Amino acid sequence: MAIAFILIFLTAITADEKPLLTPYQLNIPKGFPQPKIPENNLLTQERVDLGRMLFYDPVLSVDSTVSCASCHHQALAFADNQPISPGVAGRLAMRNAPTLSNVVYNPTLLFDGYLPTLEMQVLVPIQEHAEMAYNIVLAGNRLKENADYVKRSYEAYGRKPDPFVITRALSAFERTMISGNSKFDQQVYQNKKVMTKSELRGMDLFQNQLHCTNCHSGFNFTNYTTVNNGLYEVYQDSGRARATHLPEDRAVFKVPTLRNIALTAPYMHDGSMATLEEVILHYESGGEGHINKSEFIQPFRLSKRERKDLIRFLECLTDETFINNPDFSNPFTP
Repeated sequence: MAIAFILIFLTAITADEKPLLTPYQLNIPKGFPQPKIPENNLLTQERVDLGRMLFYDPVLSVDSTVSCASCHHQALAFADNQPISPGVAGRLAMRNAPTLSNVVYNPTLLFDGYLPTLEMQVLVPIQEHAEMAYNIVLAGNRLKENADYVKRSYEAYGRKPDPFVITRALSAFERTMISGNSKFDQQVYQNKKVMTKSELRGMDLFQNQLHCTNCHSGFNFTNYTTVNNGLYEVYQDSGRARATHLPEDRAVFKVPTLRNIALTAPYMHDGSMATLEEVILHYESGGEGHINKSEFIQPFRLSKRERKDLIRFLECLTDETFINNPDFSNPFTP
């Protein structure tokens, strides 16, 4: 039923009128590929601006208390510092809020790695009982009572606010959240000598000795697959199997990007690990036994200096430009 509902509102609908649009130019960092933007939701300034307003406006929650930004804070690389973010009435969902850094490159969304588009993913938090708990149709009707939203909706999509506009506009804004100016990027892609000896040793450990790139590979430090990393022997969360019902998907979760990882604690799908050191110690142990545990999760040993070097490298993935970019900030804040 949920998937059918999503498809109803995401199929192309003839616009009331054709708006005049201002093309939006993404700033693609050196070393990054050109992302794929859906033909039916090409980026324009009007769409991005509308999406930015909706992202920060609690109007999309049933009691107008929770916005997308309530769980995705710019200072935290659009993640949260709570293990599980509270939704309306303080209700707690199932999983930790992931970063939105470079979400434009994600071929699938959610920890399930199941939904294929941002437009589909946007519906989940809006309608989820433990998050925003609202009906997307009623949210559109509420926006129609706001003259500014009606005007902006026509300018962006040639129609009044509705589920089509809400999902498209939020997706357009989130696709602009590209992070690629960390110390790592400056060292590797921009040919600047900015990393310390400790950070360089940590990078060598990460890439060449520990083979972390088996999962956290490429410019975005993820291979986008779903795996079990041996966090538990018995999981309360069924992982991807919640969507597929396949035994091989039991307790497997999407490999997250490591970009801005020093800002996005606590870690794991349930926010159960508070520090990067705790995460590293978990992997050093080889993890708990689980039938679906990845073959790459094998025990190893680091000295205190090596562990420190590895953490210093991971901290090099923090992008200060990204978390301070005014284009991503709250438009309602003076």
